Amino acid sequence: MSHQNRRTAIKNMVTGSAAVVGAGALSAFTIDEPKEHINAALKGNINHSVSPWCYRPLTLDELCLVSKQIGIKGIDLCGPADWPTLQKHGMHSPMCNGAEINLTDGFNDPKFHATLQKNYANLIPQVAQNGYTNLICFSGSRRGKDDETGWRNCVEGLKPLVELAEKHKVVLCMELLNSKVDHKDYQCDRVEWGVELCKRLGSENFKLLYDIYHMQIMEGDIIRNIKTYHQYIAHYHTGGIPGRNEIDDTQELYYPAVMKAIVSTGFKGYVGQEFVPKNTDKIASLKAAIRICDV
Repeated sequence: MSHQNRRTAIKNMVTGSAAVVGAGALSAFTIDEPKEHINAALKGNINHSVSPWCYRPLTLDELCLVSKQIGIKGIDLCGPADWPTLQKHGMHSPMCNGAEINLTDGFNDPKFHATLQKNYANLIPQVAQNGYTNLICFSGSRRGKDDETGWRNCVEGLKPLVELAEKHKVVLCMELLNSKVDHKDYQCDRVEWGVELCKRLGSENFKLLYDIYHMQIMEGDIIRNIKTYHQYIAHYHTGGIPGRNEIDDTQELYYPAVMKAIVSTGFKGYVGQEFVPKNTDKIASLKAAIRICDV
């Protein structure tokens, strides 16, 4: 199939996906809702974004095209090599990446500080120069370290970078990941651990990426924690529990209530769809999730 024909096919998939979205995926959330609401304009209370790794084999170009037609404004987890593609399509980069080593070798271990500080010192100005704000980072694995040691090491490694981030108006965002199922031994695995690190660094330029999927696995109590700690959260990710699949009636969280809690805090950032569709029509699943989260 030619590139142009593939683009046309994707446009047709986006248009046709509403038919797939109906009774099954939305049944738990849209009882007796008029069908025409599925095609209504988004309400605008939430800025929606999407993580590319979940929607392969769509290329980044194709994901930008699909996302714009659905009403998604940003593409998460993109670095400098990806930004020209986003900019070509008029898409924002709400959560940048590219300075981290990996998810296990992070700021809680001094032996990685030199590499991380070099990487982040190089990328922070680039984030700002391209008009973006958030840059992801990770605690790394515990490897036997207690909480106090982890906090102390993270502060030591992050403090000079937070000062640089303040200068460039960039926010370093440490992601909360579960250590129970997906990321064994990860240290920043609870919201209170991340909040304590935020307090110790004492800067508006260090906050958390609150991944709802991961925190439901680790501690639950999602809505209360969002309302209690929202001032420390710069970005959200979604995902169905269990399995990180569709946000629909097959999983245990009622996402409209979670989204209403986020909106009630006055949050003006982005909520990123980061679930891996089981449905072979990935665009239909993504479109359904946006409607469910559009409160």
